[in-house]
Amino acid sequence: MFQKITLSNGLKVITVPQKGTKALTVLVLVATGSKYEKKEINGISHLLEHLLFKGTKKRPNQLAIVEPLDKVGGIYNAFTGEEYTGYFAKVGSNHFETALDVISDIYLNSKLDLKDIEKEKGVVIEEINMYFDHPSSYVLNLWEKLLYGDQPAGWGIIGTKKSVNGISRQQMANYIKSQYVAQNTIVCVAGDIGNGNLVAEKVKKYFSGIRKEKPLSKTKVREKQSKPEVLLQERKTDQTHFCLGVRAYDIFHPKKYALDVLASILGGMMSSRLFIKIREELGAAYYINTAVSAFTDSGYLVTHAGVDNQKLEKAISMILEEYRKIADKGVPEEELKKTKDCLIGKMDLLLESSDALASFYGLQEVLEKQTLRPEEICDRINKVSRKEIQQVARDIFLPSKLNLALIGPFKDSEKFKKLLKL
Repeated sequence: MFQKITLSNGLKVITVPQKGTKALTVLVLVATGSKYEKKEINGISHLLEHLLFKGTKKRPNQLAIVEPLDKVGGIYNAFTGEEYTGYFAKVGSNHFETALDVISDIYLNSKLDLKDIEKEKGVVIEEINMYFDHPSSYVLNLWEKLLYGDQPAGWGIIGTKKSVNGISRQQMANYIKSQYVAQNTIVCVAGDIGNGNLVAEKVKKYFSGIRKEKPLSKTKVREKQSKPEVLLQERKTDQTHFCLGVRAYDIFHPKKYALDVLASILGGMMSSRLFIKIREELGAAYYINTAVSAFTDSGYLVTHAGVDNQKLEKAISMILEEYRKIADKGVPEEELKKTKDCLIGKMDLLLESSDALASFYGLQEVLEKQTLRPEEICDRINKVSRKEIQQVARDIFLPSKLNLALIGPFKDSEKFKKLLKL
């Protein structure tokens, strides 16, 4: 059973014991990301994620940070999202303090050396170039830009070349000072942890220097749409990459589990409707999937695919037909049961590792300020009914919520707008 403790300074510690493993993961999450940024420093959360591995007072360079973890076969990394940033190390449980020492050190004591900042800006610029060169990934950036426009939710997590190059050391230091504070931080330790209370005491010791200021809040997402919208980026490509979907629910919405099941029915598995229709029957795509993204104040359902340029219009029409069909006719009980069993089975498999468990519990706490056990989530998935699926479909599959972002060899976006009918 997991345990959640709030220390006297406001720092939250979650411990998740796991049987049958020798591994342990230390994950530190901070409730800040690209949605907390201003336009002139867009990308600062992600740039900091890179820089925290470059040196501290105790460990003056990147080698001094990673070598202790390499010596014990550790797996370590970091990640940035719209509403969180995370740093983790996964090690054998007998090396718990090594992992905790390194991760707490980079989190609390990064020196932000000017030479490192300038070099890492170059690395991030190349990362921006890499994503742009992969239209299957870059179209997801266009999708959020289309939905949210010129506000933090519509800016890329990674930032732009201009914004990244313009970020100063002082701005980075100020951002850490305001956001990397006790009230905003969760330390999650999962795996072969032994006594959870002793783990919490160790965390308290290593994070004793964390600041206690109140963090900055983010600006609430503004959503405004009255008709179908299209964002087209013309490129000479051999296939068209696109995102087609609708505005949907935030992470607190009571029908979010029904929405997850609906997305999986459409494109969450190889036997899902759109995989069969677009890949197997039409033979138009190698990859196609439908997924939900839910944040604290916004959310969407999107089908993401790369299709034959000549079959693009047909594929779009077929996807919309499946959206409409569920809204009109619902889903058979057998298909609903298969999909719920698939979601539950995937969760069981994905949560076999300590790093996945740490993320599962930690991210719930960061985003929702509550923590459900896997069996509680399974129970909520199992309670989703055919009627609820159809209600959700009728609620979200409306022309006024439809959006299409695409990258391909086309000039005229108007012809695609004409296709967006339900």
